[in-house]
Amino acid sequence: MATIPAPPRFRPRELRRRVILPARMRTAAGWKDACILNVSSRGLLIRAAGLAQAGTMVELWHGEHVIVGRVVWSQGPKAGLCSEERVPVEEIMALSQSPALQLTAGPRPFGVERRKRPRDEESRVKGRMMEFASVSMIAASLALGMSAVVERAMAQPFAAVEAALDG
Repeated sequence: MATIPAPPRFRPRELRRRVILPARMRTAAGWKDACILNVSSRGLLIRAAGLAQAGTMVELWHGEHVIVGRVVWSQGPKAGLCSEERVPVEEIMALSQSPALQLTAGPRPFGVERRKRPRDEESRVKGRMMEFASVSMIAASLALGMSAVVERAMAQPFAAVEAALDG
């Protein structure tokens, strides 16, 4: 009688909670929309276009929660993330039941952003506005200076032409 070999020993997987939650993902390439498909206390399964390669770090924003993790694997639009810290599964599950996430048929005003901006995004926008204002002021100063130089350079020839025409 043949003996059946014992199955290989695998570490038991942690319970994954299936969800479908919208999120924003920040990679080295910038911000992208993502969808959380399942959650455990140490990681997530997400779906997003143009995912980062395995080993890269990403930030995932869902509501007030920020989850920093490493891409463990990616296949097509799906990827598995391993979180640096414990994921607040119960809080995320409570958010998924929130009425704010339920679909409604009512119209949304045009141009109103429905997602909350990340905190550092606001300071980045303010910095860009200040940079634009200072570059505009420098350009205006240079334009005024150049017009004064051109006026001085052309004053003598114009005076000679005017004297010749009067004469």
